[in-house]
Amino acid sequence: MTQISKTEFDVLDALWKGHPATAQQIIERLNNDKPWHEKTVKTLLSRMVKKEAISFEKVQRSYVYSPAFARDDYTFKESKSLLQRMFSGRLTPLVSHFVKSDELTKDDIDELKQLINQWEKDNG
Repeated sequence: MTQISKTEFDVLDALWKGHPATAQQIIERLNNDKPWHEKTVKTLLSRMVKKEAISFEKVQRSYVYSPAFARDDYTFKESKSLLQRMFSGRLTPLVSHFVKSDELTKDDIDELKQLINQWEKDNG
């Protein structure tokens, strides 16, 4: 999986919401959040094709784009990279940081407890 910039991620995120998609469909999705210029999006799409982050197919007179990898795969790779860079690969310091800064909600804590309980059942 290749490195992608923040703006490329935004385009890829719009594509993950429904694919295959034309450039115009991607632009419309992006414009739901903030205005994007058509030329900018098309430049990003071209760059991402070169990086092999997305693929395309010509259908009649349009290019139709698809992501080259699933969102879950990308999320997993980026999460592991963040943990490695910032916390020497350890999850506890990351969670501790959020606990100490009051960033975790009651729902977050409940969800984490459920995940831990399920892991213990599966691996205990």
